[in-house]
Amino acid sequence: MAIIVNLDVMMAKRKISLNELSEAVDITLANLSKLKTGKVKAIRFSTLEAICEALDCQPGDLLEFSKD
Repeated sequence: MAIIVNLDVMMAKRKISLNELSEAVDITLANLSKLKTGKVKAIRFSTLEAICEALDCQPGDLLEFSKD
């Protein structure tokens, strides 16, 4: 079982770069990159909220559960 992070999909839909999102959310480029590639174990709700606000989306648009 795994949680899949679809941040790259939402960024492409909103036509926003990693640098632009990093500045909008006030998170380091390195941490945002790790989140984008799914190499994180946790995310703070405040960070998730800021990303959702910047991308005008819902948490479910960014996170997906897979039984594989």
